[in-house]
Amino acid sequence: MPLRLPSPRFSIFWNPPAVALLLPPSSTSTLPFLSLTVSSAMAMAMPFSSSSSNTPLDQDDPNLSQVLKYHSQTKHAFSSYARGPHGLDWANQPNPFRRYIAAPLLPLSHFPILKQSDAADDVIDEAPRYDSLFVSLPNPKTVCKATISQFFYDSLALSAWKSTGFSTWSLRVNPSSGNLHPTEAYLISPPIKSISDSGFVAHYAPKEHALEIRAQIPDGFFFKFFPENSFLIGLSSIFWREAWKYGERAFRYCNHDVGHAIAAVSMAAAGLGWDVKVLDGLEYDDLKKLMGLHTFPEFEIPSRPVKGSFPVIEFEHPDCVLAVFPNGTADFTLNYEELSSAIQEFTELDWKGEANLLSKQHICWDIIYRTAMAVEKPLTGECRALVHPFQSSGVIGERPYKDFTVREVVRKRRSAVDMDGVTSITRATFYQILLHCVPSGSRGGEKQREGLALPFRALPWEAEVHAAMFVHRVVGLPQGLYFLVRNEDHFDELKKATKPDFKWVKPDGCPSDLPLYELHRGDYQALSKRLSCHQDIASDGCFSLGMIAHYEPTLRQKGVYMYPRLFWETGVLGQVLYLESHAVDISATGIGCFFDDPVHETLGLKGSNFQSLYHFTVGGPVLDKRIMSLPAYPGPNVDA
Repeated sequence: MPLRLPSPRFSIFWNPPAVALLLPPSSTSTLPFLSLTVSSAMAMAMPFSSSSSNTPLDQDDPNLSQVLKYHSQTKHAFSSYARGPHGLDWANQPNPFRRYIAAPLLPLSHFPILKQSDAADDVIDEAPRYDSLFVSLPNPKTVCKATISQFFYDSLALSAWKSTGFSTWSLRVNPSSGNLHPTEAYLISPPIKSISDSGFVAHYAPKEHALEIRAQIPDGFFFKFFPENSFLIGLSSIFWREAWKYGERAFRYCNHDVGHAIAAVSMAAAGLGWDVKVLDGLEYDDLKKLMGLHTFPEFEIPSRPVKGSFPVIEFEHPDCVLAVFPNGTADFTLNYEELSSAIQEFTELDWKGEANLLSKQHICWDIIYRTAMAVEKPLTGECRALVHPFQSSGVIGERPYKDFTVREVVRKRRSAVDMDGVTSITRATFYQILLHCVPSGSRGGEKQREGLALPFRALPWEAEVHAAMFVHRVVGLPQGLYFLVRNEDHFDELKKATKPDFKWVKPDGCPSDLPLYELHRGDYQALSKRLSCHQDIASDGCFSLGMIAHYEPTLRQKGVYMYPRLFWETGVLGQVLYLESHAVDISATGIGCFFDDPVHETLGLKGSNFQSLYHFTVGGPVLDKRIMSLPAYPGPNVDA
């Protein structure tokens, strides 16, 4: 029987008077114990003001109506911000580490471990060079404890600990808004020597770099549906972790993080010669059962935000399942109806462990849970081929990379706290970064559209996200507003929807297979800062950008379940920008706080055909010497 949330102790609606704020420059960085981000600081001052919008609702489709309402209600505007908490309740900051109490814990291997031999399966080769993965994938490694250990170590593990004063906190390979990490990961696998003699479902515990074995799965499940040497990765979200800080806008940020995790998994898998594909034909309930999330109690969503103690909202929302399989697999066709039928048996498994409590007190932002329910995906039953030819990305003559291995790049990735306002990059470096941001790679004049290049090939839909770019410090390229068209089928619609005086011309030296266009020349530093919640970091880098999604037409034509998937795509693109910036020895930061409709007005966009979903900045970082960096493993005995 569904659990009912307790009656609210008080209503948490409040419309404060307008306030002027003088705040230090900041960003959506990974320094939760040092300072508030601009977004959260403003939320403290104006916690429950809501953005007004004229977005029409769809009376014939209640799920679409709910999504349109959510997206409109969670916009930031110059006059008001999306609703969030009064301030940060540090006593109830969610534990960033989910554990399943009493589930068997199996430690994974640590690295570096080099050179595979015929006599041992617990050693692996050195990681390949980062930029080589965009040209071709290495020969696939055998799935064993060592390769599974490396896979998690280079995708979802801790990357470091940071410490200053009395505060200590962890960082991870996969980034997260506010370093709050709502994303959890599960391994669903056939037997792996030294891990399990039978097929199993395990939760990945990043603090311990270990697997919590939750259940053994039926014999033959994998061999019926999946190729040899393959396994599944499940991703889920704990909305409360992000909502603790960001309130109603948290659903957006959780889905950004899913996208970052998909890309992190794809890059780590590529280093081992493995391909990745989102199994997007499964329905919501299939994902719950496959990861064992049906064991969480359900609850009745309240009619308004409420505060109290109700651990029930710490449940995990199943986002997606990824198939990981050897590069070069000849044939991999999946019948989703048969797979869905087989997954029903997972409800009968003996699930081990009870989820730990993350906070004592909570705020339930009801609109998050209503929207999550509205976007639950139905079963897509037809057979689908999952293997597509690997397409290499474009390469320019001047190679800007620093010979880093893929492990060095993914594990040194950090979110810059501040940019120096001085560092510049060459035009060739800028173009090379963007060549790795388009979905179809280099195909000799064919349009950019479907995901064939790394890591966009993990997504089973054609690209729906573009980038409006503010170029600040790129030597050889005039300052100004540019646009990267990542699905060229949208070009005419974009050109018609934006300002009529935009030029839409290819800049000098732009590669023929890079659909980048100059719109307007000029100094956009002040405007880019203002649009990104007045954050200096948006103007002090080499370039910044807003990710513009083909929004309402996608929801209507493909289904309302595409709403979170649009954010996943922005997260995948953001992860590429993170890795590219570090590969050329600079840095980057995702920016979740921006003024939605003013961004659209800057481009001349009207209505809901195109919407800005995520902002990003790339440039030279300013390092805070007060912060000490510590190794990821073994780390301090704290949950932070």
